[in-house]
Order: sequence, then structure tokens, then C-alpha cells
Amino acid sequence: MLKGIFIELCRRYTNQLSLTEDLWNEIEISYNHQQRFYHNLDHLQHLINSLKDVRDQIKNWDALLFSVFYHDVVYNPIKNNNEEQSALLAVKRLKEMGVDDEIMNECREQILATKSHLLSFNADVNIFTDADLAILGSDWETYCSYTGKIRQEYKVYPDIIYKPGRRKVLQHFLSMEKIYKTDHFFEKLEKRAKENLKKELALLS
Repeated sequence: MLKGIFIELCRRYTNQLSLTEDLWNEIEISYNHQQRFYHNLDHLQHLINSLKDVRDQIKNWDALLFSVFYHDVVYNPIKNNNEEQSALLAVKRLKEMGVDDEIMNECREQILATKSHLLSFNADVNIFTDADLAILGSDWETYCSYTGKIRQEYKVYPDIIYKPGRRKVLQHFLSMEKIYKTDHFFEKLEKRAKENLKKELALLS
């Protein structure tokens, strides 16, 4: 399903079938890396499912789809520039397909926004970052599964290092006036997301 969505998206900008296949293979290999437990193809599918609910509010659907496929294409838990590197690769690949500058710039902005998830003046950016954080507002069992997968991705770090870092992330979100910037995600997920974050924070103490 994901491959079909990606190929159809690319075909709107290039008729080079071998190029679109190569680009998909690169994405699939990246997200299927053995060290990825959460930031994998399942995450991309969850994102697309979340975005479908608000598709009528999205101004540039193609840009958002490109952001979905490329926002975590570079992911190394011991690096702090994954978003920047993912954005660079996205722009490079979109140029190869002949995608126009407006979509490339939108994609780049959306990917970089996932570093801090702060409020943007760009409505599509807010929709994308909200969808990226939708897992935070899931039921507690699903949330615990998510946190376990994140811990596996950071297994290189012992608890004495991981726990303070994780607490900092949780506190960052809890310090926000609103985790979700759009009405749809705020009304649907905000309350439960804050409850989940507080429960995890207590467990890390």
C-alpha cells in the first residue's frame, strides 16, 4: 500500500519508472533497518491514516506526502541532525524528479519542523507535526508499546543516560501550552496525550 502511494505520487512529477522504483527501494531499505523499532514503515502508514482524516484542510497534499516518506529517512539515535539530513536528502530526491520549488520548500519546512514541533504560521506544517505526534494521544497500551520501541532504538544508551534524556523530551512536550496545534488533533488527542506523558514521566522517576 505504501509503495503504491509513493509510486503514484512520484508519477505526477516524473515518467522515469526506474527512478521511482529506485527511490522507493531507498526509502524501504532505510525504514526497514534492523535498528528501527518505531521509526519504520508502520509509522509512515500511521501518519498517512491520521492525515486522511484532515485531508480537506490540507493545502498541498503532495508536499505533505513527500514529507511523510522522507521525514525520518535518515535516522540515527546517536545523532542530533537527523531532521536536517532527512530534509537535505528529500530536496535532493525531489529535484531528481523535477518537483517544483514550492513543494520542495514546503517539504523541507515540514521535515525540519519535526525537530521541535513548535507552532508554525504554516497550517500544513501544523497538521503534519500534529500527525507525527498522534501516537502520544493513543490508548495507554499502545502508548506503552510505542515507548518500548523507542527504548529499543536507543538501547545503545544505559538507563543512567537514557532516562534523563527521555524525561527532557517529555517535559518539553508538557511545557507546551498546546501539544497539538490544530483543532482536529487537539480535541481528539490533547487530554490523553498529556495524561500519557505524565504517567511515563512518573515511571521514569
